[in-house]
Amino acid sequence: MNKLRTPVVFIHGLWLHAGSWNPWIELFRASGYEPVAPGYPGEPATVIGARNNPHAVADRGIQDVFEHYAKIIGTLPSAPILIGHSFGGLLTQKLMGEGLGLAGVAITPGQIKGVLAIPLAQLRTGLPVLRNPFNKNKAISLTKGQFRYGFGNALPMAESDELFEKWAIPSPVRGVFEVAFANLTFNAPSSVNTKNSDRGPLLLISGTADHSAPDVTTRAAFKLYRDSGAVTALNQFEGRGHSLTVDHGWKDVASTILTWLKEQKL
Repeated sequence: MNKLRTPVVFIHGLWLHAGSWNPWIELFRASGYEPVAPGYPGEPATVIGARNNPHAVADRGIQDVFEHYAKIIGTLPSAPILIGHSFGGLLTQKLMGEGLGLAGVAITPGQIKGVLAIPLAQLRTGLPVLRNPFNKNKAISLTKGQFRYGFGNALPMAESDELFEKWAIPSPVRGVFEVAFANLTFNAPSSVNTKNSDRGPLLLISGTADHSAPDVTTRAAFKLYRDSGAVTALNQFEGRGHSLTVDHGWKDVASTILTWLKEQKL
C-alpha cells in the first residue's frame, strides 16, 4: 500500500500571484510531498485575470485570509506543512500558533504584533499604500519601480523587471494597515500565539538585504518565541531581498527548507 504523502500548503504574500509557487510545487512533489498553492479568497486563477479584476480580492484583511486558509487546511487528509512568504509568512505563524500545521516555514514574514522595529526601508515600501487612508478597502498595484525597491533591490534591474511582468498582481492592502497599527490595537489581527508549546516546529527565514520584511524584524519575531517550548529556528540568507522565493536563487531557499524538514523527520 502506498504511503500517504504529507500535504504542503504554500501561502503567498502581497503582490505576487499564487502561481509564483509553481517551481516549488514541482520540487516538493518530486521530494515526496503533496503540495498545493491556493490563492487568496477571490483571487483569479491567472496573473492576467488578477490584473484585470482587482476588485475580486479587495477589502480582505488578515483574519479573512487566515480563515480562508484554515478552511482549506481542514479539507486535507492530514495536517500539512505550511510554507508562507511575506504576508503568507505572517499567516503561517498565525496558523501554527493555532495548531493548524504539522510544521511551518515563514519566509521573510510580515510583522506580527509585538515586533516594534520599523526600519526606514520598510517604511518606504509601505508608503505607497499607507499614505492614503482611502486605500484600506482597495486592492492596490505596485509600479515597476516600487516592486524594484520592495522586492528586487538585490537583483539586476532586468531580473526584477522580468519578475514584475511575470508575477505582480494587485493585492488587498487592509492587512498592511492592520500590521502598521497592530501594536496600538487590542486583539490585532496580526496577533500570534507565540507561547504555544504544543505546535509543530517553526522555521523563520530572513534575507539580510530585504526592504519589505527586513532581517531585523524577523529576528525580533524570533525572540518573541522564547517562551515556547516548541522547536523554533532562524535562518538568514546573506544579501538576499524579498524576491528570494521567485528569483534565480529560489532553489537555494527551497533546498534549505527541505533539509530542515528532514532534520525534523517530516
